[in-house]
Amino acid sequence: MGECLRKACPCLKSLWDRPPTTDGENCVKDDSDSKGDGVDNAAADRYIEMRVPIPPPRKKDNAVLYKALWDFTARDDQELSFKAEEILEVLDSSGEWWTAKKTDSYGLRVITGFVPYNYLARADSLESQPWFFGEISRVEAMSHLMSRANDDGSFLVRISESDSMGYALSVNSHGKAKHFKIFHSSGQYYVDPSPQFSSVLELIEYYQSYPLSTSDLLRRPCVRKKPTLGDLSHSTVDEWELPKEQFSLEKQLGSGHFAQVYSGKWKNQTKVAIKILKNNDALEHKEFQLEVQILKRLRHKNLISLFAVCTSSPPFYIITELIEKGDLLNFLRKPEGKALDMESLIDMATQVADGMVYLEANNSIHRDLAARNVLVGEGNVCKIADFGLARVIKEPVYICDEKKIPYKWTAPEAISHGQYSNKSDVWSFGILLYEIVTYGATPYPGICPTDKMKAVNSLSENLMEPKQRQVTVWVTKSKHQDFSGHMSDGWTINAVLRSPISSGTSSKLQSPADRAVK
Repeated sequence: MGECLRKACPCLKSLWDRPPTTDGENCVKDDSDSKGDGVDNAAADRYIEMRVPIPPPRKKDNAVLYKALWDFTARDDQELSFKAEEILEVLDSSGEWWTAKKTDSYGLRVITGFVPYNYLARADSLESQPWFFGEISRVEAMSHLMSRANDDGSFLVRISESDSMGYALSVNSHGKAKHFKIFHSSGQYYVDPSPQFSSVLELIEYYQSYPLSTSDLLRRPCVRKKPTLGDLSHSTVDEWELPKEQFSLEKQLGSGHFAQVYSGKWKNQTKVAIKILKNNDALEHKEFQLEVQILKRLRHKNLISLFAVCTSSPPFYIITELIEKGDLLNFLRKPEGKALDMESLIDMATQVADGMVYLEANNSIHRDLAARNVLVGEGNVCKIADFGLARVIKEPVYICDEKKIPYKWTAPEAISHGQYSNKSDVWSFGILLYEIVTYGATPYPGICPTDKMKAVNSLSENLMEPKQRQVTVWVTKSKHQDFSGHMSDGWTINAVLRSPISSGTSSKLQSPADRAVK
């Protein structure tokens, strides 16, 4: 019989010649007792071996799995698209664009590409939960919860401002934000002494079924907005000179002495702000390119992101991220801004302070800090803008001979001698604080200097004009005494005596009640 099969099927010669396998070697052993049954055990083993499906490959022990928090659409062929809740395996987590591959339920590799780091969180971490907002302030939490996208029972968990190792729970309770400290002791988490839980996740799940207080039930996570990307795409990280043809203009947002600003799109898909410079002839092209190269590397949550420039032909474009609510000055003068309480105003001031601290640490002088050059986004996030006048320097003082100077925001030494430094930014910051607490009032009303020296004399003699004295007294009598102190300290005529905008400015501007997280 065997010989007949060999002659009829010569193509199976390699199978016929294969020696019988032994137990435990590349086969599945049949545990039945086959002694004396007349069955060819080797053939039976081969039959069993051929029917067993190939097992899926094991996951690597060192694989790092991340969960996607939002949808992301690739903007070039090097990037990887994904949907919220998808699990990605991260291969390289260096920089702001990580290398990752998508996996299926078996861990099979599908496709590899670059992904934005701030769209992901470790799959087994607290950050992967939709209600975890990380390091945001109490006022930011309130702003998120009170937005139109959220209603009664919306909630979030954030890192405590007073205890960086602890957490706070913020809840939309009948149109008002309530804040609860999450205590941690002996490995247990709790809001009230009882009940206690072994994790924050268990605590949240419990209060989604049982009231947190008299009537507060955690209903659904606060809507979390997509984070801003620091670049247009991975391919533009180091390529910031782009052709104008990639950008389309839409609505004009504003116009100033140096530029007109439009909303627009990059490649008809990504929203951007496009600043079109007016005086292109006065621009030193090589110097401008060098400045852009440095400014593009300045990354901070309270600084506007510079995406690209278009300088191959005039007019030149500066491309930045688009901020929804416009500049701080106009925002404060509108109903939404006028409705802000003192706590919210001070939170906006501390955000600007944080951005200025970062600029100083990177040897950068703004030179035109004012409410009109601060942009306001969702959640009242403030970002310092208009780096068209900013200079990145190595020397402590920058000399300027430009004729166009915003006198009411400029320090005396900058007006009289053209000397700009971080101390002159401190002066401007003091004026900015005045703009904030007066909901966009113009400083020094009635003073219209026609030349530099007259401007200096006016500022020196009328520094604390009636309205400013009234504001300072009012703030001093309130719980925010440090705010008043920093505002008046910034108006010291002698630049040497002005206190810097330090990393502690944020906490100093807050009230004692704010510094104690609830």
